[in-house]
Amino acid sequence: MENSSAFDSFEMQLTDEAKGFLREAGKWAMFLSILGFIGLGFMLLGGISIFTMGSTLDNTGTTGGMPFSFSTFGIIYILMAILYFFPILYLYKFAASTKQAILNNNTAKLTESIKNLKSHYKFIGILTIITIVGYILGAIIMVAVVASAAV
Repeated sequence: MENSSAFDSFEMQLTDEAKGFLREAGKWAMFLSILGFIGLGFMLLGGISIFTMGSTLDNTGTTGGMPFSFSTFGIIYILMAILYFFPILYLYKFAASTKQAILNNNTAKLTESIKNLKSHYKFIGILTIITIVGYILGAIIMVAVVASAAV
C-alpha cells in the first residue's frame, strides 16, 4: 500500500495579486532588456571604433607605452558585448513569456518565463563569481609583482 499525502496532488494557483506582481516585473524586465540591447549596440560600435582607431594608432607607433595595443582593447570590448548579450536575451525572453502567460492564463508559458529568469540569474551569478575570482587573482599577482620589485 502506497502512502500518499495531500501535497502529491497539490497544484499551485496564482492569485490576482501575484499575477499583478508578475505583470509589473515583466514590464520592468522588458524595459531593462530593451535598454540592455541599446547599450550592447553602443558597446559594439565603441569596440569597433576603438579597434579601427587603435589599428591606425598602432601602425603609427603612438601607443604611449601601454602594455596592450588599442586594437586589443577594442577586441576585448566587443567580446564583453557578445558575452553580455546572453543575459539580456534571457531577460527579454522572461518579459515576453510573462506577458503572454498572464494574458492567456497559460501555465506552459509561465514555466518558460521562469526558466528564462532562472537562466538570466544563473548567467549573471556565474559571471559575478568569475569577476570576483579575477579580482582576487589580480590582487595576488599585483602584490607578488610589488613584493618582487621591492626585493
